[in-house]
Amino acid sequence: MQTDYIPRQDAELDNWFRNIIEYVEAKTDKDNPEWTHIPRDRIDELKAAYDAWHAAYLLTLSRHEPQLTREKNRVRLESERVLRDFIKQFLRGRPVTNLDRDYMGLNNYDLIRTDHKEVHEDVEFELVLRRIREIIVKFWIKGASNKAKPHGYNGAVIAWDVLDAPPARPEDLTHHELASRTPYTIKFDETQRGKTVYIAAQWENRRGIKGPWSEIQSAVVP
Repeated sequence: MQTDYIPRQDAELDNWFRNIIEYVEAKTDKDNPEWTHIPRDRIDELKAAYDAWHAAYLLTLSRHEPQLTREKNRVRLESERVLRDFIKQFLRGRPVTNLDRDYMGLNNYDLIRTDHKEVHEDVEFELVLRRIREIIVKFWIKGASNKAKPHGYNGAVIAWDVLDAPPARPEDLTHHELASRTPYTIKFDETQRGKTVYIAAQWENRRGIKGPWSEIQSAVVP
């Protein structure tokens, strides 16, 4: 089973990652530790992974440059690897309880139903240009008469990128945001106005399993 429980949106990941570290540090406080099964060097490794991620993430908030975005994505992958290993080794069994995992925002897998192992629904969407530096993505289940997301799903993963030429496939789009409801607004930097943005979407269920990509659409950033 794929345990893709890590938040998709960068801002959510940043808060979620920091919350786990703060919770672990409180439980392993040297003066009154409740958990003694986690070596200090592994906690330090986890904190270093977060610090590296946070620094790369902050740079993309102030400067919209492709190189910074690629570096942020690279650091995110490495930091997620450290975090996943830490969770798997130290936070899945005793003395960590289900309540602890709830506080840290971690899934308790014994409470998850075994359905939704595959995602077959397609996403349809339209792009609406109403304000400068914004594009609204209205999405729905392909063929459906309403705009509701599939039952038991997190929402739609919106992938996009501002490029000089059309991408070969949706996987080449570097920005990924999880939209829990429609419509979803993508905001752009002033330097991106007049350039072409390419957008695709796919559904994601509560297990983190993703469905087929939509066709890639494009628009000029207003």
